[in-house]
Amino acid sequence: MTAFIDQARISVFGGDGGDGAVAWRREKFVPKGGPAGGDGGDGGSVILEVDEGLSTLLDFRYRHEHHAPAGERGGNKDMYGKRGLDVVLRVPAGTMVYDDETSGLLADLRTHGERFIAARGGLGGRGNIHFATPTDRAPRHFERGRPGQQRVIRLELKLLADVGLVGFPNVGKSSFIARVSAARPKIADYPFTTLIPNLGVVQLSGERSMVLADVPGLIEGAHAGAGLGHQFLRHLERTRVLVHIVEVSQTPGRTPLRDYLTLRRELELYDPQMAQRTEIVVLNKIDLPTVRKRLAALKKIFARRGLLLLGISAVTGEGLSQVLESAWRALSQGGRQQKSQAPATN
Repeated sequence: MTAFIDQARISVFGGDGGDGAVAWRREKFVPKGGPAGGDGGDGGSVILEVDEGLSTLLDFRYRHEHHAPAGERGGNKDMYGKRGLDVVLRVPAGTMVYDDETSGLLADLRTHGERFIAARGGLGGRGNIHFATPTDRAPRHFERGRPGQQRVIRLELKLLADVGLVGFPNVGKSSFIARVSAARPKIADYPFTTLIPNLGVVQLSGERSMVLADVPGLIEGAHAGAGLGHQFLRHLERTRVLVHIVEVSQTPGRTPLRDYLTLRRELELYDPQMAQRTEIVVLNKIDLPTVRKRLAALKKIFARRGLLLLGISAVTGEGLSQVLESAWRALSQGGRQQKSQAPATN
């Protein structure tokens, strides 16, 4: 299985431009034959290009420096130096490029084939053919090539998904995405089974489709670094709809409503804009008689907060189509929080 790497720090070096040349033609009655030194070639650039076949920044885990070749020096007989070849580094869609020194965003690469010049090659210098004047017909002047751009950049991958699945560990997010898409995440009956984000494409009727993201389970304090999920909160930033999956837990102090409010608070502390996303709250595992028995009472509890609670079973598939259609409608409306679903503060 390919390792999932969503952050990388690399140094990129554009190639130096080649020096211009000093050379002479052999012509009768022309001092020293006349200038014939060509220009140096431009240095190659380091370019990032989106490859939709990639899903991780693994290629940058062990190689941290990337150099483009320099341009060649100019030649005689007015010959220009050869340009340095560009170095193209392929990155997955959703890669954010930051300047490591200033933390400024340089590029947000999303579509297949999209390019960004991370380090531009230096310009080649001019040869002495450019410096002849009426008073200096045999110039010995030339320009040196300019150095290529050098900088350290930070790459961060943020998954491109329409809908994000949110919940405590082991509430059934992986079972949900496995049931409705071709994604095959690891599923087991212990916490933190999911260690990496998973993407799944959901096909709906009428040739409609949307992309779901399942991130590792969150716990209280996730925004400050608690648990595993904090490493992957960035992957929810691009989603427009959040599906909160809750369960009837046997853990003391945990209730479905308290779980929802806790995780919503964690998302808001991480990024206040997440509070503006449409939220769909679902109670999983209603295939269990003890959970189904409590569904009606839990719906009333959530309704008092202005929230609609839907019951689902990720194992049997019950209720999943209603959740998916609700998510599709929210996406069609722009993924804005609906007033009828705005939760009251805790």
